[in-house]
Amino acid sequence: MEHLLILFFVTFSAAFMATVPPGLLNMNAAKISVEKGKTNGIIFSLGVSTMIIIQAYISVLISKFLFKHPEIIDLLLKIALIVFAFFTIYFFLKGKKNKLERPKIVKVSKRNSFFKGILLAAVNLLTIPYYSGLNAMWNASGWIKFQFRDIATFILAAGCGTFTVLYLYTVYFTKLETKNNGFSKNSNYILSALMLVLLVITLIRIFYT
Repeated sequence: MEHLLILFFVTFSAAFMATVPPGLLNMNAAKISVEKGKTNGIIFSLGVSTMIIIQAYISVLISKFLFKHPEIIDLLLKIALIVFAFFTIYFFLKGKKNKLERPKIVKVSKRNSFFKGILLAAVNLLTIPYYSGLNAMWNASGWIKFQFRDIATFILAAGCGTFTVLYLYTVYFTKLETKNNGFSKNSNYILSALMLVLLVITLIRIFYT
């Protein structure tokens, strides 16, 4: 039971931090909340989180398939290494930009906001490699096993972490908007540092285990 709590916490935190930097999903959630009402923004956020859960599950299946072949466990860790290296650089460069990028805002009606959330989350191609890398790291750390309750905890934490950030954007967007440049930079630098830590841990596991 204790390892499930740890698994939920670390996965929730990783999902939370990955969603914090202003981008397509959270900025649309905020704008929809402002233009159509908070209920509509929350429905949109639920759609996004539902797709994140599906993508996290696909990531687990990918990791599970690779892990079943002992000869490519090293490859699994190297894949995680590449993913963390990419995101370390990606979020660092994103944080260095002086101007906040304004993602395209998609107008939605209340009836189809849930499906718009699913659609926009589905086109985010970085989600699956991100969670595949996390799953490989958590597995190497002994925090997750390929059992139903572990998998359920992992994908639920990913969805909850994402939804929490989107909910905060829908409720507190007006306050965040006045501090967007500093907020964006700091959150991206923090996430870059987190990816760097995971990168170092993965390197240690590759060369010293």
